Amino acid sequence: MNPGNLSAPAWRRLLLVLCLLPLATMAAEPERKALVGGTLISGLGEPPLRNSVILVSGERIERIGTVDSLPVPDGYTVISTEGMSVLPGLWDMHVHLDINGHAEYSHWHPTYRERFADEIMPASAVQLLLAGVTTARDLGGPLEASLEVRDRVNSGELPGPRLFVSGPFLQHEPYPGTEDYRWGISSPRDAREKVDRLADAGVDVIKMVDQDEMTFEEAEALVDQAHKRGLKVVGHAHRPEEIRLGLQIGVDNFEHTGLATAPEYPKSVMTPLRERTATGRVRGGPLYWTPTVEGLWNYEYTRDNPEALDNTCWQRGLQPDTIADIEASIQNPEQLLYFQLSPKRKPTLQRKFKQLREAGVVLLVGTDSGIPLKFHCQSTWHELDVWVNVMDVPPMEAIQSATYWPSKFMGVEEEWGTLAEGRFADIIAVRGDVLRYIALLQRVDFVMKGGTVYKQDGQPVEENL
Repeated sequence: MNPGNLSAPAWRRLLLVLCLLPLATMAAEPERKALVGGTLISGLGEPPLRNSVILVSGERIERIGTVDSLPVPDGYTVISTEGMSVLPGLWDMHVHLDINGHAEYSHWHPTYRERFADEIMPASAVQLLLAGVTTARDLGGPLEASLEVRDRVNSGELPGPRLFVSGPFLQHEPYPGTEDYRWGISSPRDAREKVDRLADAGVDVIKMVDQDEMTFEEAEALVDQAHKRGLKVVGHAHRPEEIRLGLQIGVDNFEHTGLATAPEYPKSVMTPLRERTATGRVRGGPLYWTPTVEGLWNYEYTRDNPEALDNTCWQRGLQPDTIADIEASIQNPEQLLYFQLSPKRKPTLQRKFKQLREAGVVLLVGTDSGIPLKFHCQSTWHELDVWVNVMDVPPMEAIQSATYWPSKFMGVEEEWGTLAEGRFADIIAVRGDVLRYIALLQRVDFVMKGGTVYKQDGQPVEENL
């Protein structure tokens, strides 16, 4: 039957479209999965949900319940999480994708600069993902390579965690030979122009270092312009002067615990720090701090027990000559100048960490992953282990510092960072009780990001990588 006055060719085209509609509908159907049986830790700090069921449709979590309250509908692929802790994908708020544990920066950067975007940074990204890190913040790298890799990962072209990047450090004067990833600030006007250049390029956050070496006016202009452009500012906290100045000018998130050997933060730091945390929402929200303690704390252990350096997980995605170069650079950890002061700094860490917690800052898990001896496939669980077993942070609090609070800082808490209906399905699982044994995170058994499974039964799902 030919409705209306359609010509024969037009009618045939319409009939073909009508016949193909069911196929198009079938192709558009999202893939559905059900994670069934595990203990769900949502990231919100609430009690765990036993015998959980998580229904995933496409990229997002559709429903959450228990095996008693939420039967799995037809059409879902069931993935058993029995005997497992199920939690949001981890965040690492301080990584360096452009470095991979090599011990000599002056050799690494000029040698591998042209391989950052095609080899080095993609390798770092996939290593993080397979370690259960589904979101990461890269702080300090060449602008073009950082943006290219971020966009390729976030579009799904490359496997890796969702990425936020800062691009180059902003500081008073770049160290010789570092100008492609460190930009100097020469005046308040220059500070605003450099921030605008980064903002126009599309970075997600601004990173400033050695801010105490800038004039007050330069540092203030940098932070003010970043905030005008809707970007938060991350600043180093290696020296008391950096912290005091950072608090004055409105740095949003401090990094590290200091390069010196003083046993604690002085009163001149703690008094304004407590004043800042007391203002809370009046100043735009909590003050955040990423202490990055594990690299220091575990240096002597790694030096004396270097077997972990032989774990081949850090080699994934790297070329043979790159692997050989890294291996050669870390053959004698005890000789690395980078760590010579670490044994004297280590005794200060517990006290400084406690001071920060007592002052009321919101701590974020970050690792400085990529620095000498610190590999992307190991750093994040190492940091969490030190927080819980050395710094006495309750496991639930530590997990929130690696899930909810990072998403809150980056302003995406309604999209990911917790397990809730409607959120992106960024989910990891480990066999056992992670709230009792945080080190179970050294072997993440299951990794899902945006509904795609990248690791199952402890093995990479190679077709998705």
